[in-house]
Amino acid sequence: MYLWFIAAIAAYFIKGLCGFANTLVFTSILSFGTVNSNISPVDLLMGYPTNLILTWKNRKKLDPKVYLPLAGLVLAGSIPGALMLKNVDTRVIKIIFGAVVIGLGAEMLLREYGNKNVKSSKVVLGIIGVLSGVLCGLFGVGALLAAYVSRVTEGSESFKANISAVFIVDNTFRIILYSTMHMLTFDTVKMSILLLPFALCGLFAGIRFSSIIEEKKVRRLTAVLLVLSGISLILKNL
Repeated sequence: MYLWFIAAIAAYFIKGLCGFANTLVFTSILSFGTVNSNISPVDLLMGYPTNLILTWKNRKKLDPKVYLPLAGLVLAGSIPGALMLKNVDTRVIKIIFGAVVIGLGAEMLLREYGNKNVKSSKVVLGIIGVLSGVLCGLFGVGALLAAYVSRVTEGSESFKANISAVFIVDNTFRIILYSTMHMLTFDTVKMSILLLPFALCGLFAGIRFSSIIEEKKVRRLTAVLLVLSGISLILKNL
């Protein structure tokens, strides 16, 4: 049980610091002794209020041109997802997406260390935006979404505000979906409530820490987490 407490604090510290990757950290810590079907619903329920908090805290940086199209893509991706998850081997799709995320994270890291402000192609951004929405809608994986939002926002507050707004849409849909699939049991809700204070402590600690370190370091950490998310996505589906 103590491992769950540690996982909640660590995962949501990273969430408060970077705005995403809580699922990567939470799942990585717990996956050695717990099946993913028991981890994901708990993380989903804890993630909902934390996304609301981040969106509200950074609400002045919300940009409808960023979060509304992506929210629509997430919902659109969820529709074919129900069919694909039943009829298609999604492991191959996830491996391909994982490789794309690694490439985008590495490119972002190189840009940060190279101190080059290269303007992204609108066509490339459009493709990444569509794929990120579909991936998040299909599998609840936000790594590619983070890669896209990092390219169309300025500063960590803007990044957190807009990506959290999109996550709220995704979380709402998946809570409804998991409920209909009977994956949100009483034990799941009870565990989420028990862990939520630890998650909130981690979240506010991460928010506080992000305000006292250099913006550049936060962006570099975001890029590293993107690479790790891609690697994790590939390894889990080999």
